[in-house]
Amino acid sequence: MRKFGASKMGHIFTKVALNPLRTNLFHIVLSAFFLTMAVGKTHAQDTKKQPDPVAPKTQTDSIAISLKEAQTQLADTIPTDSIKQKKAVLESKIRYKAEKYAKLDQKQKLITLYDKAELYYQDIELKSGLIVFNYEKNEVYAGRIKDSTGTLTQYPVFKQGSNVVEPDSIRFNYKTKKALIWNSRTDQGEFKVKAEISKRINDSVYFLKGARFTTAKDIEDPEYYFYTNKIKYVPKKKVVTGLTNMVIADVPTPIALPFAFFPMTTENQSGLIIPTFGDTNARGYFLQNGGYYFSLSDHYDLAVLGDYYTNGSYALRFETNYAWRYKFRGNFNVRFENQINSERGLPDYSKTKIYNIQWSHSQDAKSNPNSRFSASVNLGSSKYFQQSINQVNVGSQLNNTLSSSISYSKTFNTEPVMNLSLAATHSQNTNTEAINMTLPTLQFTVDRIYPFAPKDGAKKGFFKNINLQYSLRGENRFATTDSLFFKSEMFKDAQTGMQHSIPLSTNFKIFKYFSATASVNYNEVWYLKTIRKSYNTTTARDTTMEVSGFDAFRTYNFSSSLGTTIYGTFKFGDTKKIQAIRHVMRPNVSYSYTPSFEKYYDTYATDASGRMDLREYTRFEGGIFGAPGKVNSSSVGFSLSNTFEAKVTDRDSTKTEPKKVMLLNNFNLSTSYNISADSLRWAPLRVSGGTNLFKDKMNINFGATLNPYALDNAGRTIEKWNIDNGGSLFRLTSANMTINYSLSSRDNDSKKNENKQGQRNGGRDDDLFGTNTDFSDRRQSQFGDDEEEAEFPGFFNAELPWDMTFAYQLTYTNTRREKSITGNSLMVSANTDLTPRWKVGVSTGYDFVQKGVTFTQLRFERDLLSWRMDFNWTPFGDNAYWTFFIGIKSGVLSDIKWEKRTVPDRVLR
Repeated sequence: MRKFGASKMGHIFTKVALNPLRTNLFHIVLSAFFLTMAVGKTHAQDTKKQPDPVAPKTQTDSIAISLKEAQTQLADTIPTDSIKQKKAVLESKIRYKAEKYAKLDQKQKLITLYDKAELYYQDIELKSGLIVFNYEKNEVYAGRIKDSTGTLTQYPVFKQGSNVVEPDSIRFNYKTKKALIWNSRTDQGEFKVKAEISKRINDSVYFLKGARFTTAKDIEDPEYYFYTNKIKYVPKKKVVTGLTNMVIADVPTPIALPFAFFPMTTENQSGLIIPTFGDTNARGYFLQNGGYYFSLSDHYDLAVLGDYYTNGSYALRFETNYAWRYKFRGNFNVRFENQINSERGLPDYSKTKIYNIQWSHSQDAKSNPNSRFSASVNLGSSKYFQQSINQVNVGSQLNNTLSSSISYSKTFNTEPVMNLSLAATHSQNTNTEAINMTLPTLQFTVDRIYPFAPKDGAKKGFFKNINLQYSLRGENRFATTDSLFFKSEMFKDAQTGMQHSIPLSTNFKIFKYFSATASVNYNEVWYLKTIRKSYNTTTARDTTMEVSGFDAFRTYNFSSSLGTTIYGTFKFGDTKKIQAIRHVMRPNVSYSYTPSFEKYYDTYATDASGRMDLREYTRFEGGIFGAPGKVNSSSVGFSLSNTFEAKVTDRDSTKTEPKKVMLLNNFNLSTSYNISADSLRWAPLRVSGGTNLFKDKMNINFGATLNPYALDNAGRTIEKWNIDNGGSLFRLTSANMTINYSLSSRDNDSKKNENKQGQRNGGRDDDLFGTNTDFSDRRQSQFGDDEEEAEFPGFFNAELPWDMTFAYQLTYTNTRREKSITGNSLMVSANTDLTPRWKVGVSTGYDFVQKGVTFTQLRFERDLLSWRMDFNWTPFGDNAYWTFFIGIKSGVLSDIKWEKRTVPDRVLR
C-alpha cells in the first residue's frame, strides 16, 4: 500500500501545463478531500441515525396561497414602527416557486414548497421535490417526494457558490453555514463520492460518516469503491481517516488501511513513486519504476526513476515535462541501464551499458512569427531498444535508424526577405552502429530577386522573368561510431565546409503551349581541410595526408527544359457504365551541361622513378560538398508523366453527374542520353507508377528499370543493344512493388491505434509490427484511444467493429542474369471486438524468401468498465515474452493494479 503522494508525468505523469496532481494508492484515504470539496460547506461526525425525511405537518392556521399572495404577505410582515426599528427577518430577497403549491405559515415563519420546488436566497440555489424554508431559524430543509407508484423522486440539488451536492435530503443553516446532509452524491475530478452523513462544524473542519468513493460512472451501483466510516478534513491542511477498505462487486477485500494522516495542499506535491516487484530468469528479482517526483514549479517538473535487479543490474531514468502557455512546451528523457547477464565467473557472463536520450520541444506559432525553435531528439546506444529490459518497443527493435534534429530559424522582413537557420542533425544506423552528425548546420538564403521586372503588373517574357537567388550552407560534420561517440577521436576527424550557390534562371512561353526554363548555376565551395596523395616506396602503397588550411573550388553548369501538357479524352457514350477516360500527358525534354574542371586535379607517380603510372586525384576528394568533376558532361533528358481518370455512371440514380474515378495517379517514364560519353550513352529507362483503389484504402506503387544494353559472358554491360544480342528490346534489371491496404467495418472510421511513441523511437506509426509496451504505465489501451461506453444493442443487433492492415512487398533483381526475387513478404495486422467489451488483435507476417513467419504479436483486452485487463503475447522469436495486466483506468488510482510478465531475456550482440 502507498503511504506517500506522488504524481507521475509524461506517459506516466500528468502534463505540467495542466498543473498535475500526484496520485497514488493513498488516495484511497484522500477521498475526504474530494468528498468535502464537493459537499462544500458541510460537516459530518458520528450522530444518531436520522429517520427518513418526510414533509412536515401542515399547521391548522396555515392556508394555501398563490405565489403572489405569499410574496405580498411576506412584505406585510415588515414592521413599520418608526420609533423602534426591528431587524428584518430576511436579509435578502427570496424567490421561489413550486408546481403544486406553496404554503406560508406566518406564525412558524415557514415557507413550504411542494413538487418541482425551487428556492433562491442570497447565494443559495435549491431544487427539490419538497422544500421547507424557516426564515426565523435561518434553516432550509429539502427532501424527496413519492410519485404515484410510491417511488421516491425529485432528489434535492443544492448549490452554494461553486459547490453542488445531490443528496437524499439536506438541512442547512445559512447563517452559521452548518449543514447536515444525508446520502450526498457529488463529483470531484475523476472521483464520484457518496456519504451517508456529512456535517460541517465551521469553516475549517469537516466530518463525514459512511463515505464511499469510486471512479465508476454509476455511484449507486459501482463495480468497486473504497469505504471509510470516519473522515476528518481540514481544508488545505490535513486529512485524518479511520479504517478504509476496498470493496469489489459489493464484496469487501483484504485491501485496507487501518488509519492514515496526510498533509494537504492545493499546490503540486513532490513524493515517492512506489516500484513494481517481479522476477526474471537471467537477472533474478527486481524492483522497477521506483523513485521520487519533484514538483519544481507550475511550468516544469522532474521524476527520477530507477530499477534494481538482484544480480546487480540497475537502471536510471530522468524524465521531465515543461510548458509555458502561448510560448512553448516539451519533454526531456534520459535513460541509462547497466545490464549484467548470468553471474561473474560463468562462461555466459556479460556486462553492458546502454543509454537513450529523447527530447521534444515545440514552439507556439503565435509566440514569435519571425523566429522558431524546435527539437526532436532520439539518440543513444544503437542496441538500446533491442536490449532494454524496462520496455518492449517492438517497432523500434525492428527499425534500424534513429534520427534527431534541433533547429532555430529566423526571418528578416527586409526587401528582399532573408532567412537564417541553425540546426544540429543526427542519423544513426542501429545495425552498423555508424553515426553521422552535423553540429552545426548553417543556412542563409535570400529570396528571389527580379532585377528587370516592372514594379507593377505581371512578369511576362524571357527578360522580365530573369531572377536570381543566393544561398549559403555551412556544415561541421562528424562520422563516427557508438564506441567513439563524443570522444576526442570523433572531433579530430570532423569535416568542415561551406557552400555558396547563386542560381540565375528565367521561364517563358514558346508557341503559347510550351513552357521553357533556362538556368545558370554558380557554385563555390570552401574547405578547411584537403588531402595530398603520394606513393610510399617503403610500404609500396599509396598514402593520403591531410592538409590543413583554407582552400576553395568554383564550378558552374547550365540547364534548360521544355515541356507541355496534353489532354486527351476517349468517350464511350453517356449510356455506358464507363462514359469516358481522360488521359493527361506531360512530356518534358531537358538539357544540362557541366564543363570539365580538370584544373583542380593533380598527379602522382606510383613508383620510385616518378615516370611510370601517373595517377590523377583532386585535393578536394572526400569533401562534404563533393569535389569538382573532371569529365565534361553534356546530356539530354526525356521524361513523360501520365495520369488516367475515368468518368463512370454513379450507382446513385438520383445523381445526374457522372462520378470521377482515378485509374492511375501517376505513370512515369524517364531516361537520358549523354552526348559527351564515349559509350553506353543511353541511361536505363526507369518506369514507375502508383494508384489508389477501393476508396483510397489500397495504395499500390510499382517501379522497374529497363536497360537497352546487353551483357557479356562475365555479366558486364557492353556497347551492344540487347535486341541485337538475341534478347528483347529492353532487359529488365530490377523491379519492385508495394501494396498497402487498410480497411475497417466502418468506412469513415480512421484507425485510432497510432503508435506515437513507437514512431518517435524510430518505428512505424501503425501496428503491423505490433504495439509498444511501456512497463511503467499499462493503463492505456493497446488498441488505441479509449472510446466512450456505448449502450449494449442486444445480441441480435450487436455491431462488432474491426479493422485490418495489409502490407505486401516484392523485389526482383536481374542485374547480372541472377533472376532472383530478393524480397517477398506479407505483413498483416487485425483488430476486432468479439463482444462490446472483448477486444482481440494480431500482428504477424510471412517472408516467402526466408520461408518463415515474421514478428508475431497477439493482443487480448477486456473492458471492465472502471478497470482494464489485457494480455499481450509474443510467442516466438528473439523477443518472446508475455505480459498480463489488470488495473483501474483512472489516473488518480493508477497504482491499484496487478501485473505479471516475463521480461525478454535477450542475447547481447
